[in-house]
Amino acid sequence: MDVSRTYKFLAIMILSLFTAAAPAHAQQRNDKLLNRPYSDLRPWHLGFSIGVHTQDLQFTHNGFVTENGETWFMEQPDFSPGFCVNGLFDLRLNSYFSLRFTPGMYFGNRLIRMHDTTGGGVQQHNLKTNLVVIPVDIKFAAQRYHNSRPYLIAGAMVTFDVSKRRPRDLLQLKSTDFLLTAGFGCDFYLPFFKLCPEVKFCFGLTDVIKHDRPDFVDDPDGFKFTQSLKKATTQMVVLTFYFE
Repeated sequence: MDVSRTYKFLAIMILSLFTAAAPAHAQQRNDKLLNRPYSDLRPWHLGFSIGVHTQDLQFTHNGFVTENGETWFMEQPDFSPGFCVNGLFDLRLNSYFSLRFTPGMYFGNRLIRMHDTTGGGVQQHNLKTNLVVIPVDIKFAAQRYHNSRPYLIAGAMVTFDVSKRRPRDLLQLKSTDFLLTAGFGCDFYLPFFKLCPEVKFCFGLTDVIKHDRPDFVDDPDGFKFTQSLKKATTQMVVLTFYFE
């Protein structure tokens, strides 16, 4: 993942987080009353979220050389924001910890650029994904201060790609992936619900490239892109707004 692009996108997401939270925070400075003072004492509660995310692929190449002397290199030059929606089930463990289950859908795409390092051609391929996500996280929240409560979150997530596979795609991804997640956010207590902006980082642990491509048995020129990759792992940055 390109570090400068990652920091730039993260800065935009954090700015959006605090911009969204500013009205609630400004109100609480002048309001000595606590909104929803007993909401954190519930044994469990439900909610939902909407948000945006980016999907990135970290490629590892193997130096494969074609019969024509080509060596292909794959990269994702830009981020393409996607949309996500999740449900929420939060189980209170104690005053500071809770277990959160947030199944949902992530809709996004990755634009992959392929170029021959020996000075040959350049090709592009758009990988669209519709992911069913099943995240489980542990939430650690600090003590409440007036109508806000910052927190950290960490866990794991399984994803299932349910997008339609097109034959002869230059690259194909496996349908399942496993990721570790970590992030931070803040609960803002409003009169009728909690608004919780959250930033989460997701790091894939498995190779998502589908290396077995029988559709290219008779077309080595199309198979060369898959042959050039040792593996590729998923990385995502997610900005969500929970309503609880």
